[in-house]
Amino acid sequence: MTIDLRSRGSSALAPLALVLLAAALFGTTGTAVQRGPSSATTLGVGAARLLLGGATLAAVARWQRPAAGRPWAMHARSSLFGGAMVAVYQLSFFHATRHAGVALATVCTIASGPVFAGLIEWARFRRLPSTAWVLGTTICIVGVTLLGVVGRSGGDPELLGVATALLAGFGYASYASAAKHQMETGLDPAGSMAALFCVGGVLTAPLLLVEPMGWLRTGSGIAMIVHLGVITVGVAYTAYGRGLARLTTPMVVTLTLLEPITAAILSVIVLDERLRPAGWVGIGLVLAGLLVTARVRSGPPGTVRR
Repeated sequence: MTIDLRSRGSSALAPLALVLLAAALFGTTGTAVQRGPSSATTLGVGAARLLLGGATLAAVARWQRPAAGRPWAMHARSSLFGGAMVAVYQLSFFHATRHAGVALATVCTIASGPVFAGLIEWARFRRLPSTAWVLGTTICIVGVTLLGVVGRSGGDPELLGVATALLAGFGYASYASAAKHQMETGLDPAGSMAALFCVGGVLTAPLLLVEPMGWLRTGSGIAMIVHLGVITVGVAYTAYGRGLARLTTPMVVTLTLLEPITAAILSVIVLDERLRPAGWVGIGLVLAGLLVTARVRSGPPGTVRR
């Protein structure tokens, strides 16, 4: 399939819009957690989010019930791998925020995701990323770095925190690639997202037994976890999966770099945080990089774009 924005019009923009919508919803996660109960731990919130999100995605997949498509059982191995990578992403990212700071952890995770996605794509298909994708991704990474590190203040990070942030970026690129593989081999987008996040939810569920979960009995706690599970996972990954089905994995992972822009703007509007001038420059660069990336033509597996 080839996507050409100049000739396909709104039909070509649809998958791009779906991924950008998902990224914008992802970006509300940090603000929701900040406005939630102070007693909620990041690991407890993450585990509860994956369980509710996986259940929401399973309900969406059940409701859609596509007439054609291979059943989940035929994708068990990729579901287990992808679900494990969902858990790796979640736990590694939360560990990184504790030991490297939220800003640097976010930058290392978000910026490394497209790089890992490009490497995975090359390993699978020996397909070289297009020049436009490399250019757009590079501009985005520079912008995210300005936004997350230079544009904000923070303490000295720990090396282990940076390493786990990179592991989170690898986990994100890996489960996106696993989902893309499932879609290429017959599983519908909703079914793929549900399978991965249900497995991820089950793998992280034991954390609910060791983390303090009393906050779930409060009104603010319920509101927070419903937003995180239903909106930032259920709704967001339904849109994400539909976009991923029509675009290459590296392109989709790069497009989700809209997430830190949403998070930054919400932090200014809702949390009364301040953003340095370099941060606003970073936002402009990310938007420019996304515009370049959105013009990339996506070809079928095994092709080379230069």
